[in-house]
Amino acid sequence: WLYLEPIFSSEDIIAQMPEEGRKFGVVDTIWRDIMAQSVKDTHVLAATDQTNMLGRLTESNKLLDEIQKGLNDYLEKKRLFFPRFFFLSNDELLEILSETKDPTRVQPHLKKCFEGIARLDFTDEQEILGMISSEKENVPFVHSINPAKAKGMVEKWLIQVQEMMLASIKKIIGESVQSYAQIERVNWVKQWPGQVVLCVSQTYWTMEVEEAIPKKNGMKEYHEKCNGQINDIVRLVRSPLEMGTRISLGALIVIDVHARDVVAELAKAGIQSNQDFKWISQLRYFYDDSGVLHVCMITTDLNYGCEYLGNSARLVITPLTDRCYRTLMGALKLNLGGAPEGPAGTGKTETSKDLAKAVAKQCVVF
Repeated sequence: WLYLEPIFSSEDIIAQMPEEGRKFGVVDTIWRDIMAQSVKDTHVLAATDQTNMLGRLTESNKLLDEIQKGLNDYLEKKRLFFPRFFFLSNDELLEILSETKDPTRVQPHLKKCFEGIARLDFTDEQEILGMISSEKENVPFVHSINPAKAKGMVEKWLIQVQEMMLASIKKIIGESVQSYAQIERVNWVKQWPGQVVLCVSQTYWTMEVEEAIPKKNGMKEYHEKCNGQINDIVRLVRSPLEMGTRISLGALIVIDVHARDVVAELAKAGIQSNQDFKWISQLRYFYDDSGVLHVCMITTDLNYGCEYLGNSARLVITPLTDRCYRTLMGALKLNLGGAPEGPAGTGKTETSKDLAKAVAKQCVVF
């Protein structure tokens, strides 16, 4: 009763579970009646000498079991409708469902459902214009979302948030790919969300390496260009910057340094073909004409997930990280699992999380 009472005191829950609400009303009346009688005379024999007390309590217990089962079925239905609710506990989910008139009540629980969304950008009219990460990076949605149209169905407008997140990231990547070729790189990196900067930068790196491989001395010249790009970004980091840009540049330098090392290795090996194993075993990004970004490694070709990740730092990539990526990407292609093995604290979880960032998929650590 203590657990269910606050749940069924919400009109929204009663409206969605009328049968369980009616049963709880019966239990509530019986319990309050027994308690009122007990308070009049608190001596144990007097308090327990109420008419049919055992029968009423037994009936209440039976009803409470039925209500609990109904409640669990109801939550299960909501979770199947919007699967990210599986990452929330029953209490957290009930808190959201019991305040459906106020969409902002979902805010504290968004981080558990979405990798990079800490808050949503609400207007005074309760419309959603965009998403805000925990680093205060604001990414606008392609279209605004009006939660009121869902008529209290929280899971309905959260599905719209999910679809809008994927569509917005995809659209921003497309715009950023076109913009990269038109302006200087040092200015370009300041204009886009951190996640987009990283994937588009790697897309152009892949394209430029593929163009340089067949040329004579192409890789050596491109290695010098990579060094120049890193120096430009380092100079930029030393100038006054906003916090968000500084975080994205930190991640970009990590990726750029690895990219430069790969180019140096390929130049040293003197590879002449785009199909050489030393090249195809690297994580490569391709943007096709239909506006889809592909992440490739050896025989694996995944579509970029477009999950918004916020503006987060990235791991320094070592040869071991690369080998883990190759194995895990191969496992993903075959619909199998991967199991990094090693001593505690060596970065098994972090490597898996970093691969999830590279392909923009949600990663949940239990």
